[in-house]
Amino acid sequence: MGKDVIVACDFSSRENLYGFLDKFGSKKPFLKVGMELFYSEGPEIVREIKRRGHKLFLDLKLHDIPNTVKKSMAALSSLGVDMVNVHAAGTIAMMEAALEGLTRPDGTRPLLIAVTQLTSTSEERMQKELLIGASLTDTVIHYARNTKAAGLDGVVCSPLEAGIVHENCGADFFTITPGIRFAGSSADDQVRITTPAKARELGSDYIVVGRPITAADDPEAAYEKCLAEFAG
Repeated sequence: MGKDVIVACDFSSRENLYGFLDKFGSKKPFLKVGMELFYSEGPEIVREIKRRGHKLFLDLKLHDIPNTVKKSMAALSSLGVDMVNVHAAGTIAMMEAALEGLTRPDGTRPLLIAVTQLTSTSEERMQKELLIGASLTDTVIHYARNTKAAGLDGVVCSPLEAGIVHENCGADFFTITPGIRFAGSSADDQVRITTPAKARELGSDYIVVGRPITAADDPEAAYEKCLAEFAG
């Protein structure tokens, strides 16, 4: 996998999700399901999305002691998802445990990525509230290096940091970047944002796009626009 648009399905119910997906006809976008939908509907929502033929990023951002994360990843792997994630702040040992739990008996597994810093986090908040004294860029690079050392496939980062992550971790280390908005759109609760075209220029491998598509008057047209801009 690589170079794709992932649609963030931040809906509160399966009815809202299915109504949204029905607008795409035979198209099968790569979808992201996060905490809200997974916690309200449970694992069956994942199974139904996979039955419908979509690739799926299950975005639960696990962050706990290594053994708990290992066992949780084994449960998520059995759902047949294509991508899952943890918080890189959970340490290398936790990420290694996640990878071990995620790997199925036959050796296959979904892609496993780690969140560096959320795109809603500014450097000021990180330093004053989280007491991380390094710069935001240095923190993201350090977390990305730890993620690679643990054997994971890539990181979630801002598109503004995608290039420097590749410089430090290699071209085959995936960057998955939320914080995508069309030119002239509202930033909403994101801080570090850019457009699909700029994300491609900066080195993003996957872009995660939510409200610019899900809240659009014509979601299919917005999705196609996003694909075209990201493809260049």
